Amino acid sequence: MNFLLIIGGLILLILGGNWLLKSAVALSLKLEIPKIIIGMTVVSFATSAPELIVSINAALNGSSDLALGNVIGSNIANLGLVLGITLLLGSMHITKSFYKVDWPIMMIASALLYLFLYTDKVIEQFEGIILFSLLIIFLIYLLKYQKTAVIDELPEDDVPLPIYKTVLFFVLGGLGLYGGSELLIKGATALALEYGVTERVIAVTIVSIGTSIPELTASIIAVIKKEKAISLGNLIGSNIFNVFAVLGITSIITPISVTDERLLTNDIFWMLGISFIILPLVFLTKRLRLSWREGLLLIITYCIFIYQTL
Repeated sequence: MNFLLIIGGLILLILGGNWLLKSAVALSLKLEIPKIIIGMTVVSFATSAPELIVSINAALNGSSDLALGNVIGSNIANLGLVLGITLLLGSMHITKSFYKVDWPIMMIASALLYLFLYTDKVIEQFEGIILFSLLIIFLIYLLKYQKTAVIDELPEDDVPLPIYKTVLFFVLGGLGLYGGSELLIKGATALALEYGVTERVIAVTIVSIGTSIPELTASIIAVIKKEKAISLGNLIGSNIFNVFAVLGITSIITPISVTDERLLTNDIFWMLGISFIILPLVFLTKRLRLSWREGLLLIITYCIFIYQTL
């Protein structure tokens, strides 16, 4: 029964995230926002919506480890699993904005999360405000300084939706995300109790993989359509959003405290490590490209993480 709740919740989260993504991209097209900005902001926010709803719900229900483990696990899954699978499907050229802006911001977000948790094992409300404020500054910078530097790769693919369809997808997406998060949290917490494992283990494995499926779907579609700007921008942006937006907003609503020490002594170091190695991998190739070799390495790294977690 608990597995059915989790599967049902994940299906609703995937559908909800996809509907929200459609409405968000359609709205962006109407506003004539370039694709790299859509990838780093709109798509990232839409694909991070499952993490946001799940984390808020979990924290309000007193399951802080589920809320925190979900974000840390999702950030590891985004780079280890999702980027790994995406690279197996096709190589990816890396733009200068990756190592000048995107990667440094992702590392700052990850380091701040570690710092906030290391001091007192709680993300307080004022720390949540700091995280969310940094997100706003980051978005303003993107829209102001990176907007004019981007060329739309495949403008002929863009098909705007009518207003009523955009609104319909938005509403359906919101309902799907809410219903899915409710089912997922109920199933995950009950499963943890049933098998005698901690919420952290369920969060950094089943829940985080489930909430990372929208990123995987968006990235694979972007690779198939040869829209690599959305693919890489989506993944890096999603990790930034997970810390700044998901944990920022959640901790503003209610403080997030660590119960399971392994989140601090193990999982967060995996997140910092896999976030860091993306940069050396890019420069080791000498052509600023990531290929199937790097993808395979990332997937193996992720499998090791899962193995030592269980």
